[in-house]
Amino acid sequence: MRNRAVLFTGLVTAAASVVALTGCGSSSGSESADGNVTIEFAQWWEPELPDGEFRAMIDKFEEANPEVTVELVSGPYASTKEQLFAGAASGTMPDVVGLDGAWVSDFAEQGVIADLTPLLDEAGFDDSQLVSQVQVEDKTYMVPVVNFVYPMFTNDDLLSQAGVTAPPETRTEFADAAKKVSDLDGDASGWVLPLSLEAPNGVQNDVMSWAWASGGSMLKDGQPDLTNDDVTSAVDFIGGLWDDGVIAPGSFTMKEQDKVEEFTNGRVGMMIDSLAHINLIRETNPDLNFSISAVPAEDGYSGERGIPYASWGIGVAENSEHKEAAAKLVSFLMSEETNSELSTMANAFPGNTGSVPAFVEDDDLFKKAFDIYQAGYPANEFVGLPVAEELMRQLGAQLQAALDGQQSLTEALEKAQTEWEGEF
Repeated sequence: MRNRAVLFTGLVTAAASVVALTGCGSSSGSESADGNVTIEFAQWWEPELPDGEFRAMIDKFEEANPEVTVELVSGPYASTKEQLFAGAASGTMPDVVGLDGAWVSDFAEQGVIADLTPLLDEAGFDDSQLVSQVQVEDKTYMVPVVNFVYPMFTNDDLLSQAGVTAPPETRTEFADAAKKVSDLDGDASGWVLPLSLEAPNGVQNDVMSWAWASGGSMLKDGQPDLTNDDVTSAVDFIGGLWDDGVIAPGSFTMKEQDKVEEFTNGRVGMMIDSLAHINLIRETNPDLNFSISAVPAEDGYSGERGIPYASWGIGVAENSEHKEAAAKLVSFLMSEETNSELSTMANAFPGNTGSVPAFVEDDDLFKKAFDIYQAGYPANEFVGLPVAEELMRQLGAQLQAALDGQQSLTEALEKAQTEWEGEF
């Protein structure tokens, strides 16, 4: 079952440079004598988009709303996170904030971000246009603006050499393909699994995705449910791949970027990864012949498939003195036309149900990804959970101990369940 406690109807990348944010420590926004206002918008998006394009989009907003000036407070993801948490503690968050779903529960509990529903309603925005809303206790605190989905990538040349003619659609087909690739002459492995505890999002993207792909859930009534049949089946499947020796070496210290490097260099046959990396892979290894498909489902499963995702989310600070102007900006970014443009810039999928990014018409891989996206449902149950990253780390540590032979996979899930219950 899907986690409806956190997500409605469905649905972060880190910047490479290090630039200090400015403005987050000051009081949010300002108003001139003539009633015009300036609002601050802190996010990590501008550095990750083509130079000047996001500012040009904000300029269009200002042209349509001459009474509002938007000051972009832009920096890398890590710096944005640090500054927003500092601003939350001091009550000086910028008016509009870029959000990662993993932060939402903590910010909502602190009372530092506002319920968006009445703000968008007052701005005249129909929230039925939204692909999803992230809620805590039935209040919407974040709207995903664009979404980066995580389909399965396959090295089609390696699969072909191994006698695999099409990307696997079921777990049995996947295990068979992974073994055949691993049995090839050379050092290629069938699959790559990053389980670094320093950056534990592999638990989200590469482990729990197997349960979501078959309609499973790690929660029940909003509480941890790691020992249910769906999660147990997915983890047992991964354990079987480990025992078969088809997973690339170095999992316990491997991070997402390491996984992408292994695939890009032709050392693994399959990986689960962000759509955002398609162009990076193409640029780094133009000769790599690869395709994407849905994460394989449990044998016999015929329902909708959940597909992992990460989002650029947006919210409004509770301390903002200009919530009306802030809501106008959110509404602008979530409008059908603007959201189509932004998702095209970001090579991501839109947060507005009517928006269509231009790249789906021009690029076969992106078109295939969009078809997968529309056929299934976005699944990331860590979004909106308390201390989401720590939950990933706890489960990852228990899985490492099990794969290392120190305990059974059943014991790993039971111990992680107990740890999670303590966090909830």
